[in-house]
Amino acid sequence: MMTQHTIDCILPLRRRGRAGQQSFPAGPVPQPSSPADRATRSPGRVPRVARLMALALRYEQFLRAGTVRDYVALANLGQVSRGRISQIMNLRQLAPDIQEQILFLPCVQQGRDPIHLHHLQPLAVILDWRKQRRMWKVLQRELTL
Repeated sequence: MMTQHTIDCILPLRRRGRAGQQSFPAGPVPQPSSPADRATRSPGRVPRVARLMALALRYEQFLRAGTVRDYVALANLGQVSRGRISQIMNLRQLAPDIQEQILFLPCVQQGRDPIHLHHLQPLAVILDWRKQRRMWKVLQRELTL
């Protein structure tokens, strides 16, 4: 007759990255906020397009500084497709004042974001910033931003 034995142990597991994978340089360490700082901030969450706009700006810094070579490297680092990187980076084609307005969209209190990336893609392909601004105003009225 065979006796069953059970062995209990803890195995330290580490996740390994892909060979040759780079990492982005670390940004400044965020300082803990005081209760007064938290009280002045509005509750809610930052809209996704605002985060994507900030990401596009950050990616452009990496490209200009030579930290990453091209969109393919960005896609590999972010573990997204090259097409997605292009969509995000297309936000840099918007007029600077529109980019600023996107960055400072009000926080979403509940429900879905009022504006999505697919709303901004048609604006980004237009090279004339005056026409972009007119289309942006129309979009704002439609979405009541």
